[in-house]
Amino acid sequence: MYDLAVIGAGPAGMAAALAAADAGLNVVVVDEQIRAGGQIFRQPPIEFPDAALKPTAGYGWAIELLERFENHEDIEHLTSTTAYGILRDRDNDEISLKLAVSGPTVSGVISARRLLIATGAYDLPVTFPGWTLPGVMTAGAVQSLLKSQHVLAGEDLVLAGSHPLLVVVADQLVAKGARVSELAFARGIPGPRELVAARRAIPGHTDLLAESALAVARLVSRGVKVSTRTIVTGAFGDRAVESVELARVDRDWKVSNRRRRREASTLVLGYGFSPSTELARQADCRMVWSSPKGGWVVAHDERMESSAPGIFVAGEPTGVAGADQARAEGHLAGLSIARELSAPRTPSGATFAAADKGISRAEHFSTVVQTMFEPKREALATLATPDTIICRCELVTRTSVDATLDDNPFVSTASAVKLQCRSGMGPCQGRYCEGTVGALVANARGTSLAEAGHFTAHLPVKPVPVEALTRLDQLDS
Repeated sequence: MYDLAVIGAGPAGMAAALAAADAGLNVVVVDEQIRAGGQIFRQPPIEFPDAALKPTAGYGWAIELLERFENHEDIEHLTSTTAYGILRDRDNDEISLKLAVSGPTVSGVISARRLLIATGAYDLPVTFPGWTLPGVMTAGAVQSLLKSQHVLAGEDLVLAGSHPLLVVVADQLVAKGARVSELAFARGIPGPRELVAARRAIPGHTDLLAESALAVARLVSRGVKVSTRTIVTGAFGDRAVESVELARVDRDWKVSNRRRRREASTLVLGYGFSPSTELARQADCRMVWSSPKGGWVVAHDERMESSAPGIFVAGEPTGVAGADQARAEGHLAGLSIARELSAPRTPSGATFAAADKGISRAEHFSTVVQTMFEPKREALATLATPDTIICRCELVTRTSVDATLDDNPFVSTASAVKLQCRSGMGPCQGRYCEGTVGALVANARGTSLAEAGHFTAHLPVKPVPVEALTRLDQLDS
C-alpha cells in the first residue's frame, strides 16, 4: 500500500508528490501522458531531437520542478495510465482507498492511505451549428499538437473565443508557418475600471504580461486581424470546415444581425476551461459552483482536503487558476498529507506559512484573469439552433432538450434532463454537454446555473478496456 496516490502529473501533482516524498512518504503518481508536465508544460516524446521543455515567459521554475520530479527516487510514476474510479474499503476503520487504473504496467487497483486529485482542466465546449465538423478544434488540442508532436492543426485558421490563451496559441501557430486570418474575441477591450482592478495582477507577472503584449504586436504586424465583440456563430463545409460565420455581439454577448463569412480550413475555439472533476464527483466530494473559476469545482478546507475523508485536491479542480496557483496548492496539499500521516520528516509550521503565502500571491493574478475573462455561459448556450447537436455522444439535439423542458414543466435540473433524453449518458459522461444543458435549463426556468446543478459521475469515469474492469476485485501488488 502506498502512503499517497496522486492523479495527474501537472504542476499541482508534481509539487504535491515532491512535498510528500521529501517528507518520507511512499508516493505513486498516475498520469495519462507519456511524460510529466500536464497541459501547460506538455513535453514532446523523449525520442525527439529537441525534447527539452521550453517554458513560456513567467514559468522559469518549470524546468527545475520537472527535473526534480522525474529524478526523485521515492516517487513512482505510472505513465500512459488512466485513473477511472475511486473505491473505499468499507471493512477498515482507518481510511483505506483504492484507485482503479488501467495502463501498460498496472491494470487493476492501487491501494493508498490518501489520494490527491490533480486532474487539471479541459477546454470549455461551446455548441453552435457546425461545431462537430472535422476542423473545429479547441485551443488546448491545437497547442498539444504543437508542443507534443510539432504538428500544425491546419494552415488556414480562424481563432475565436474569449480566453487570453488564444493569443499565445495564435502566436505559436504563426511562428510555425500557419496562416491565421483572424483572431476574434467575444469580449471587448478592457475599460478603465477593469484596468484599475487588474493592477493587482502585475507584481510578479511582468514577464508574462509583457510577452502577451508582444505576442499581440507580432500578430498584428504579420497581418492577423484582431476583432473584439465578435463571436463565431457557425462552421460550414461538406465534409470538413470550409468557412466560418462571425457576428458582432454586445457586452452581454447577444448576437446582432451583423454577420459575415470567412474562409478557413480550421476553426480554433478558446472560451476558457472547465475543471476536470469526474473522479471527485464519483468519489462523492462536495461540489460548489463558481463561474469565474470554471464552473463546478471541488470544495476543500484550508489544507486542501475535500469533503470525502482522505481525498485531497489541488490545481484546476479547485478552480481554473493557472500554473502558479496549481503548483502552490499542490505543494500545500503534499505538506498537509505528510503532516496528517505523521511522515518521518513532518513539515514545520514555517513551511506551511510559506506555502500559504505562495497561494495568496498566486491568487492576486488568477483572480484578475478569472474575473476579466469569465465567459457569458447563458449567451453561449443560445448559439445552438434547433438542429444543433448538444450531446455528441448520444446525438441529442437542442430540439430534444427543449422538448424535454417543454413537456416536463417540473424538470429544473441538468440531471433530470439527462434522465429524460440521455444527454450526458455517453462515454464522456457529459464533459461536452453538461455546461450547455445546464445553461439551457437555467434560461428556460429563469434560474441560476448553480440551481440547474451538475451531472453525476459513475465508474468508469473514462472509457477503459473491459479487461480492466474484470480486475477490480484483484488486490494490487
